[in-house]
Amino acid sequence: MGAQAAGPLVVGVDSSTQSTKVLVVDAASGTVVARGRAPHAVGGKVGKESDPGHWWASLAEALGQCGDAARQAGAVSVAGQQHGLVTLDAAGAPVRPALLWNDVRSAPQAERLVAERGGPAAWAERVGSVPGAAFTVSKWAWLRAHEPAAAAATAAVRLPHDYLTERLTGEAVTDRGDASGTGWWASATEAYDTAVLDHIGLDPAALPRVAGPGEVVGTVRTDELPLPHGALVAGGTGDNMAAALGLGLRPGRPVLSLGTSGTVYAVSRRRPADPSGTVAGFADARGDWLPLACTLNCTLAVDRIATLLGRDREAVEAGGEVVVLPFLDGERTPNLPGASGLLHGLRHDTTPGQVLQAAYDGAVFALLKAVDQVLDAESAADAPLLLIGGGARGRAWRETVRRLSGRPVEVPEARELVALGAAAQAAGLLLGEDPAAVAQRWGTARGTAYAARERDTAAWERLTATLADGDALLRR
Repeated sequence: MGAQAAGPLVVGVDSSTQSTKVLVVDAASGTVVARGRAPHAVGGKVGKESDPGHWWASLAEALGQCGDAARQAGAVSVAGQQHGLVTLDAAGAPVRPALLWNDVRSAPQAERLVAERGGPAAWAERVGSVPGAAFTVSKWAWLRAHEPAAAAATAAVRLPHDYLTERLTGEAVTDRGDASGTGWWASATEAYDTAVLDHIGLDPAALPRVAGPGEVVGTVRTDELPLPHGALVAGGTGDNMAAALGLGLRPGRPVLSLGTSGTVYAVSRRRPADPSGTVAGFADARGDWLPLACTLNCTLAVDRIATLLGRDREAVEAGGEVVVLPFLDGERTPNLPGASGLLHGLRHDTTPGQVLQAAYDGAVFALLKAVDQVLDAESAADAPLLLIGGGARGRAWRETVRRLSGRPVEVPEARELVALGAAAQAAGLLLGEDPAAVAQRWGTARGTAYAARERDTAAWERLTATLADGDALLRR
């Protein structure tokens, strides 16, 4: 089950696209006492959808795997996948399955919203981000256009982590980090933007209250989960904000997360506002900011190409000039929601291993292009990249990042950083501490360091040229 605890216990939850992960952690030492995991069902004939009730059932299953440890927790925090649109009726039941962040059907609505509300620069300055198909505001606009009856039946709109927190506590509450990914929370004012809400026909009363960092938002009041009644509940946050907490992240440290999606982000003291839309101007869970760029196609896309080639995911080969842009589900960075994968430069002597390596290169290239944009100007140009997520454990991913970036790379030993960040947030409530300081004391960022290697400028230039030359094809 895990190690014995010396201090009070806390529960950190990561409700992601594909599963719920739970950690029971000793708040004093950071020792993981127990853990659980339960899968989610993702469906939808056209887009990506999930039944929110299934998230709740998965949370119960994952907590049940933790045994008595979960029943001794003094505080709980839920982190969840960002952007998802959860629509509830007047009785609190889901109106329809939740539209997940990687459902890109709302790309036309995103384009119209940007045009109708003053263009990209106006959105970036006011809201902090230029909404794309992933953003909740675009999904709500899609729902009103394509399923007006469902929109009319909606009495409350929640994000995935809000939905779970509300079922825990009975309180309709969110946090600034996750709210900043909706498109209707303005970073300039740190409040819901009533002009945007009016434009999309959404009543502010349908939205949860935005709690402040470090706030106790309620206590456990449900009998449906193996948690103690009266345990404190933190505001929770989005998954990327929780991972930043889990690393104890401070300004100037860039993070590359290699998972189903790929993300690059860094904590910043300055409010970001990128009119190009490459960088989303998110808030973090502590009171700072978390400029972030996200790609839709990361580990799953490369694994799919490995399967098509009949090769193990690590069976890459160097050499050749083939280029792969693995945009199998459209793409967010760059903003190409209608894109498909692109293979360029194939020759008689190209090997399957070289094609697979090129797929890794294409996925990593999209993330590295955004690194300088998420960092403050004073950040060191050779700062090590913190590499996290499932891909960070793979040699091919790690070596591709080193080769294309020319930077040192550090891979933390700690896994389940989103759940750890949620646990650190819960521990902060019990101990009266900054959750990032809690995580730093736990040593969550400790790991293996890899020295910088010479940058592969030839591969970088091939990718840059192919992306530019293939722009029209990718937009079909």
